[in-house]
Amino acid sequence: MEPDLFTAAAEERQEKDPAASPLAVRMRPRTLDEVVGQQHLLKPGSPLRRLVGEGAGGPAGPSSVILWGPPGTGKTTLAYVVSKATNKRFVELSAITAGVKEVRAVIDGARRASGGYGQETVLFLDEIHRFSKAQQDSLLPAVENRWVTLIAATTENPYFSVISPLLSRSLLLTLEPLTDEDIRGLLRRALTDERGLKDTVALPEDTENHLLRIAGGDARRALTALEAAAGAALDKGEGEVGLTTLEETVDRAAVKYDRDGDQHYDVASALIKSIRGSDVDAALHYLARMIEAGEDPRFIARRLMISASEDIGLADPNALPIAVAAAQAVAMIGFPEAALTLSHATIALALAPKSNSATTAIGAALDDVRKGLAGPVPPHLRDSHYKGATKLGHGQGYVYPHDLSEGIAAQQYAPDALKDREYYTPSRHGAEARYADAVEWTRKHLGRRRS
Repeated sequence: MEPDLFTAAAEERQEKDPAASPLAVRMRPRTLDEVVGQQHLLKPGSPLRRLVGEGAGGPAGPSSVILWGPPGTGKTTLAYVVSKATNKRFVELSAITAGVKEVRAVIDGARRASGGYGQETVLFLDEIHRFSKAQQDSLLPAVENRWVTLIAATTENPYFSVISPLLSRSLLLTLEPLTDEDIRGLLRRALTDERGLKDTVALPEDTENHLLRIAGGDARRALTALEAAAGAALDKGEGEVGLTTLEETVDRAAVKYDRDGDQHYDVASALIKSIRGSDVDAALHYLARMIEAGEDPRFIARRLMISASEDIGLADPNALPIAVAAAQAVAMIGFPEAALTLSHATIALALAPKSNSATTAIGAALDDVRKGLAGPVPPHLRDSHYKGATKLGHGQGYVYPHDLSEGIAAQQYAPDALKDREYYTPSRHGAEARYADAVEWTRKHLGRRRS
């Protein structure tokens, strides 16, 4: 890295007084082995290992990379580790403040360093998605000719925000959201590490769990909240960060909700029963509790899909497509934006007309099958396409409904033991009223008698 006078002074001050830097900065890993999460990117021989000089010899040099992932997952951290571990010249730019002029200056400096001293340059470009097409174009010659090895970071989908020529000249590395266990390990390290809080405060389990919910997979957010709460606890003369202190510090109440215990099932049950009861406000309350507690959005989406068929069914045929679309969107975008999608689906389902006829229909049919009421398929309905089926009488006498003017053939479809059984009892709620009319008409034309 090539710091200016002010950057050098700031770094010198931080060395003398580590507390001058935020906890999240002080706890940045110094080596790739200290990085939390992203182990799929840190295997031996990986592009990041080669960037720091591990096995980077031979005719194949390290590749430029684009790091794509949510905030707080370690993009800047990985670049920082490379800057500390490599002997290469390291230059950092942010697309928020830099432009073509600054990029060209870096490239010119890289060419001079390479030609004059044989020194390679690594360029870290943060927020690359903020660069225009023309600004990204200015990087192409340097990347293609390896005047610089580019490490670019973005929170936006690079297939939409990075030009194709630059993508084709770089390796795209996708960072995954950090798990609760990743964040937990980071918090515990920060409590004891000499660079961190040095065992000055303890973190009880309930406070730690609330911190994990606040973090939402963002390591920087977790460490920032921990530092603020620890400072408040020390000011009070307390030896541990109590839950009340954390709530006061971050202005966010701890939701009484255990994702692995009774609260998980109780609140999920209340959500579905509120939707079933058409109380949209109660349903949104329970949805908010689940979201705030850090519930897996995919679990919520699955419950909504079940509700769409169990409690709404054909009263609103659009309910299931809405729930399925919500589940697909949630899987693609995740929190926090997924909260909007789940709210959309919850409101639609809560206000939809209700019918459990699909639930009761399959329940009754399954009950008969389990009781042994089945019997052979009527001969005229059996498969007649294979050789010898006709000799067995299969398909004989079958009436093709499309040959009839009304499109319905009055013939027996169910086995003998069930020929008069009626499982589907439609409601007349919402759109199901037309299904009620349809089933009444079809049963009449099938010559069925009510059981």
